[in-house]
Amino acid sequence: MTALDVTLADIEAAARRLDGQVLDTPCVESKTLSQLTGARVFLKFENLQFTASFKERGALNKLLALTEDAMARGETLRGVIAASAGNHAQGVAHHAQRLGLRAVIVMPITTPMVKVERTRGFAAEVVLHGDNFDAARDHALMLAEQQGLSFVHPFDDPSVIAGQGTIALEMLRAQPMLDTLVIAVGGGGLISGIATAVRALKPTIEIIGVQTSHFPAMVNAVKGTHHPQGSSTIAEGIAVGQPGAITRRLIAERVDDLVLVDEGDIEQAIVMLLEIEKTLVEGAGAAGLAALLKDPARFAGRTVGLVLCGGNIDPMLLSSIIGRGMVRAGRLARIRVGARDTPGVLTRITAVVAQAGANIDEVHHQRAFSNLSAQNVEVELVLQTRNLAHVHDVLAQLQQAGFEAKAY
Repeated sequence: MTALDVTLADIEAAARRLDGQVLDTPCVESKTLSQLTGARVFLKFENLQFTASFKERGALNKLLALTEDAMARGETLRGVIAASAGNHAQGVAHHAQRLGLRAVIVMPITTPMVKVERTRGFAAEVVLHGDNFDAARDHALMLAEQQGLSFVHPFDDPSVIAGQGTIALEMLRAQPMLDTLVIAVGGGGLISGIATAVRALKPTIEIIGVQTSHFPAMVNAVKGTHHPQGSSTIAEGIAVGQPGAITRRLIAERVDDLVLVDEGDIEQAIVMLLEIEKTLVEGAGAAGLAALLKDPARFAGRTVGLVLCGGNIDPMLLSSIIGRGMVRAGRLARIRVGARDTPGVLTRITAVVAQAGANIDEVHHQRAFSNLSAQNVEVELVLQTRNLAHVHDVLAQLQQAGFEAKAY
């Protein structure tokens, strides 16, 4: 392995190192998603790894390679250091603990405490520094030099890329009929490793990378576009502002296309995977399915492999995404009903709603904050409904009963 390239031989060597130390996760067809998208959809469940992310593969391969190199020189590895606020931190910390290595993880001071404590739970020394990843990385590099630690980059490292590429070996072994792979892209380590293996083993497979429209750095770098960068995304695992030098070149050489998906596409994919497959993914883990949902015609009739690359999602964010998904599907609706403010009017409204088969979650009377006349009242209802057609049916029955009713 050179400092600038990754080959199939490197990935096969990584697979031998990782054998028995990370899961060979299932890669199986989702019958329901296949029916919904018009493609045969196969899911690689990397969210089932111990730290719920594929990042373990590259981290462990790098740690083992560093250990081998140190032994070859007759030295002892003094320890490793990484900069990360998420999955890479846990992958490095977990496997460093298993191997008996000192691990220092530099995290931005804005990192949620639950992630900090989870990383400390693997006996890593956590250093909080800087407001963002770039500041944390620069501090980690300084500490590495001061303390003689080996820096483990989250994506722009041949050993890390080779470790991630072992996913492709497993997918092609389990499902050799795959003709399309749709892979999330942040810094590019995952898709670079997968593309390297696939180009050597089955070069006819189409490989498509997916970025969130809020962080299109790799799309801009490879395609020469100028999409603006946002400040936040629900897919924080692929929220990388500066693509890697090695990964950028490998993607340009070995990946067929890069596409962007919106936040709503990712939200919908998270909810569908949870509801249909009963599996929990983070935003980055849903990016591949989001691309299929956004442009199903492109993938119709194809045999598509998706990597559910991570399952670490904040519970409060998940709750919000589920609620928004129910609204989009018409299973949660908010309506306004205007009526004469007389005794029993609320009873009549709720009776109509019940007859229409909807369940009431919330009720709010609005008298002062209403554009209706002083003799009228505006009732806001949050309803549990079956679908969008059911919402329209509820509104129609209220209107037939003489009420002014509309959804908003």
